[in-house]
Amino acid sequence: MLFAVGSTRGPKVEAVRRVLAQLGPRAPQIAQAEVVAVDVTGGTPPMPLSLDELLDGARARAQLAMEALQAQGRQADMAVGLEGGIDLRRGDPHGRRGFLMSWAYVTDGRRGAHGCGGAIEVPRSLLDRVVTDGVELAEVVDAFARESDVRSKQGAWGVLSGGLFDRTRSFEVAFINALAPFYNDGPYA
Repeated sequence: MLFAVGSTRGPKVEAVRRVLAQLGPRAPQIAQAEVVAVDVTGGTPPMPLSLDELLDGARARAQLAMEALQAQGRQADMAVGLEGGIDLRRGDPHGRRGFLMSWAYVTDGRRGAHGCGGAIEVPRSLLDRVVTDGVELAEVVDAFARESDVRSKQGAWGVLSGGLFDRTRSFEVAFINALAPFYNDGPYA
């Protein structure tokens, strides 16, 4: 079995590998799948700022990964797209608020499912830099944390949760939830 992942970022690919390893007794054919990371950066927005953009981005990443493998003469049995971004809430009485979210989409080419990895509120000072100044969240978090390439390590999740929850784990949760109809088909039949 072959899983195409619509990203080459370490936390995303590692999340897929970890979840597949956990599925051993429950779904051995899925647990032993080969994971192929595919760079699909050209087909998705750099910083989704709505739930719709997050869902569409995850679905697009999965579809583009499947198509990229087909173009190489390989057939993916399943494809997964993992998308992180901000769900911007504009109508809140306390002013603009935004929630960092991780979403996954899994498809076998016939059916698909989304799963969410949770949400954490982005502090207003960081959110304003992203929304008002147009700076990508990764750059804002790097400057705030005084580190480089935070998104390839703990991510904004790690910085915002004080290290209790990281980017990889957020994508693990999203992927488990999106994959549920494929390994736990009883409720989804």
